[in-house]
Amino acid sequence: MKKYFFTGLVTLLPLTITIAVTVFLVNFLTKPFIGLVSHFLSLTKLQSYQFYFLTPEQLIRYGSKFLILVGLFLFTILLGVIARWVIFKFLFGISDKILHRIPLVNKVYKTTQDIIKNLFSSDKNSFKQVVMVPFPFEKSYSIGLVARESPHSCEKALNSELVSVFVPTTPNPTTGFILMFKKEDLIFLDIKTEDAIKYIVSCGVIVPEKAPELEVK
Repeated sequence: MKKYFFTGLVTLLPLTITIAVTVFLVNFLTKPFIGLVSHFLSLTKLQSYQFYFLTPEQLIRYGSKFLILVGLFLFTILLGVIARWVIFKFLFGISDKILHRIPLVNKVYKTTQDIIKNLFSSDKNSFKQVVMVPFPFEKSYSIGLVARESPHSCEKALNSELVSVFVPTTPNPTTGFILMFKKEDLIFLDIKTEDAIKYIVSCGVIVPEKAPELEVK
């Protein structure tokens, strides 16, 4: 019985987590527009229909979310096409400069812009090297991902070369800690990033396989 339970759990959990993440993303993307689209759909004959087990209200709500997602998808494609045109590149450049000059807005905009550029930049070493770090105290170790070098002011304050390491939490690796270590305090591992993430998400159940070691430049 115990063996069957754990087999079912292993089968069910990935599906449950996938559905939960998908529902969260759908709600996050559609929430700003759901009221407006639902209002327009309620003015149509759709409100008088009942689709299987869905009430008219549920039909309008789910239909609104579907239309919003389709609209966002098409808008993203259109924006990508427009962004490639020279004249619109010029306009986007002007708007970029304007947003950089607006107080408060420029802080949020520039920070978001820097994060996106760095995530999709050509710096192939970021989050590619898996390390063990002395955390949360000296005689214990946690799995971490090397981000890149630490801010110069931090290195100058300690008069030492520092490396920024992201230490994910278990079982949700999207949250964690950004810690700075001296390079000699890091233990570099020959583990793939995806295997390290599996190890963290599974709470240590899935043991990482070996992979060629990546050097931090």
